[in-house]
Amino acid sequence: MSKKIIAIDAMGGDHGPAVIVRASILAVKRDPQLELILVGDESKLNRFMRSIKGDYSDSIKIHHATQQVEMGESPSQALRYKKDSSMRVAVNLVKEGKAQACVSAGNTGALMATARFVLKTIPGIGRPAIMTGLPTALAHKPVYVLDLGANVDSSAENLFEFAVMGSIVTEHVLGRENPKVALLNIGEEEIKGNNQVKATAEMLNNCNEINYIGYVEGDQIFSGDIDVVVCDGFVGNVALKASEGILNFVISRLKEAFSKNILTKLLALFCIPIMRSVKKAIDPSNYNGASLLGVRGIVIKSHGSADATSFATAINAAAKQVEQNVPDQIRNKVIKILEKNGMS
Repeated sequence: MSKKIIAIDAMGGDHGPAVIVRASILAVKRDPQLELILVGDESKLNRFMRSIKGDYSDSIKIHHATQQVEMGESPSQALRYKKDSSMRVAVNLVKEGKAQACVSAGNTGALMATARFVLKTIPGIGRPAIMTGLPTALAHKPVYVLDLGANVDSSAENLFEFAVMGSIVTEHVLGRENPKVALLNIGEEEIKGNNQVKATAEMLNNCNEINYIGYVEGDQIFSGDIDVVVCDGFVGNVALKASEGILNFVISRLKEAFSKNILTKLLALFCIPIMRSVKKAIDPSNYNGASLLGVRGIVIKSHGSADATSFATAINAAAKQVEQNVPDQIRNKVIKILEKNGMS
């Protein structure tokens, strides 16, 4: 099997190269066919690489970049003034064919703007969208949600395109036969929702190539009954962050409850296996690695706060997309569907 070459924005995220170097080691251990190009400050990256036991020079290369995009930097500033940033150079490597995918934990807006500017969008797609899997009540059956923040304002046409891309990737790349696609709304009834959502629903009802099942409310996202949930980036990002906040709140209250007195501490000992099992099922590190769908290349966005295990998961998600040739899968099927529905 040929090597899967992935460019890594090694300076992005909250923790930078310290975590990303360790994550890269974990990723190549999981997949010996990986070749990673760490893009960033060469002296810093070499220092972290020297601190790792073992020789990984065959699997991990370093590509120098003189700048980095800060987490709070505006996308326009990053595009204009950070042309030699680790993020920009990593995306350029994909454009130049020197890498097959890019992974970054950096500034989401800057990554989307850079990918869109450098790689361009697939014909027929107006805007890229961020999609990731989230745990559900059914083990080993995540729900895929998009958009999760690439676009704060989306037209009905954009949402229709998101539904098409989400359905294609979920079926042809992730192996879900005839995936169920739903629109996130404030109610299940047809009269509910704003004009944007209603117009999208009408388009999806007229599209025979997508298994559209109607509206879904926020409390049904994690039921396991739906494969793809579509919404604009503003709503999707709020829903995602609210879900993460609730998870952290529940875990915090459980720890507090179990530590109240000697009896609750003893009870906690008996509950540890169950708690570990639940934590493993909903651990965000197992779902890290959001896909930027709609651009002419593979771009994966990691959580900015990802630890080494979580970032390694994002790298391996990129490798899987390389194996499945995701952009071509989307391009070929999107064009046919959009043409058939008069939207190309």
